[in-house]
Amino acid sequence: MRVLIADDDLQLVRALRISLTAHGYDVLTAVDGRAALDAVVTGRPDLVLLDLGMPRLDGIGVLEALRGWTSVPVLVLSGRTDSGDKVDALDAGADDYVTKPFAMDELLARLRALARRRASEEDAPTVRLGDVVVDLAARQVRRDDGRTDGPVRLTPTEWRLLETLVRHPDRLLTRELLLTEVWGPGHRSDSGYLRLYISQLRRKLERDPARPVHIVTESGMGYRFVPADGGADGGGADADGTTGDARDAASAAPADPAG
Repeated sequence: MRVLIADDDLQLVRALRISLTAHGYDVLTAVDGRAALDAVVTGRPDLVLLDLGMPRLDGIGVLEALRGWTSVPVLVLSGRTDSGDKVDALDAGADDYVTKPFAMDELLARLRALARRRASEEDAPTVRLGDVVVDLAARQVRRDDGRTDGPVRLTPTEWRLLETLVRHPDRLLTRELLLTEVWGPGHRSDSGYLRLYISQLRRKLERDPARPVHIVTESGMGYRFVPADGGADGGGADADGTTGDARDAASAAPADPAG
């Protein structure tokens, strides 16, 4: 399990890294708020340990930014003991709050509790899109229609995009959120990437890519994943009025280095 430690106290970071590594965790570190956000995007930690008083962007700012696009569990480690600070952190999206100084045994127990909670939220690892089954645990996609059963091959980037959509069923995901989650914050305006990969997923997964019913365009906003044989009746339209898939197919997106 991968843990990000975001704290500007280098001595504490060093001690935590040694202890957590000894207990089998894969540890990432960041010493300011901006670096913490970048580390969540690039390192994809399973848990985050977050200090509130960091430079460049404080812990509350980090929480608010994270909760705009990810549900990664966050445990706040802070020397602030006032109940108001705790309430502010929890309201901003923290999952737990530990006051410094703390006992390592308590911290490890809280990390295990957060890991169990996250695992229980992901207990349904398969999702169906018509005759296509997405296995989140195995990170595989297969066709199961009785005629052409077999694996559906996706590139790593296609998988990351599909996984993000599937983990948020029936929820509108903005273009900016998807670009940040899949390609990182430096690509928030690169909508060509997103249109191209949405089109590729539709061709591989939808029965009729020209009239998608599972990966649906929300005009001018983003995309929505509709599981099973949901009631959406097509891809909607993008901001210029072109149907989602037609515009996707026509888009000349730049080459994706993460593909």
